[in-house]
Amino acid sequence: MATTLNETAATTARAVAGKYLTFALGRESYGVAVLKVREIIRVVDITAVPQMPEYVKGVINLRGKIIPVVDLRIKFALAKAETTESTCIVVVQIQGASGLKTQIGLIVDAVEEVTNIAASDIEETPDFGTSLDTEYILGMAKLKGGVKTLLDIDKVLLAGAIEKITQKAQQG
Repeated sequence: MATTLNETAATTARAVAGKYLTFALGRESYGVAVLKVREIIRVVDITAVPQMPEYVKGVINLRGKIIPVVDLRIKFALAKAETTESTCIVVVQIQGASGLKTQIGLIVDAVEEVTNIAASDIEETPDFGTSLDTEYILGMAKLKGGVKTLLDIDKVLLAGAIEKITQKAQQG
């Protein structure tokens, strides 16, 4: 039985090993698969969209394409922070529940680096109890004496509000 669990953990770690863009939110570090990242831009004027959840800040016009912008601090229920010179928008491409690929901007405190994370450096998500949903966490990476939370950005962002704002933006 223990061998089966270890084999499952090793298989999971191998599946999520690869290159990640790491970024900071407060004192914590997170990683998103670099293949999901389309670009990193400075914070620009964001047009608010009525009746969106607080974490959906609105939309931006990125070279003629309307892109929803999500504040990950609010989405993760972290304390609000002022925008600084290092605050930026990471534009990622996610696949919605309908299979449609959508670009979404993530407001983060700072981009750290692109790093290759080996399977041996990734641990499964710890069990935080039955009431917490950790499905959006791919694993925990042990890097440079710290821990980076590896995010399944599709699952982080998949919510009815994101798809609703994308549809509104595409309708013009």
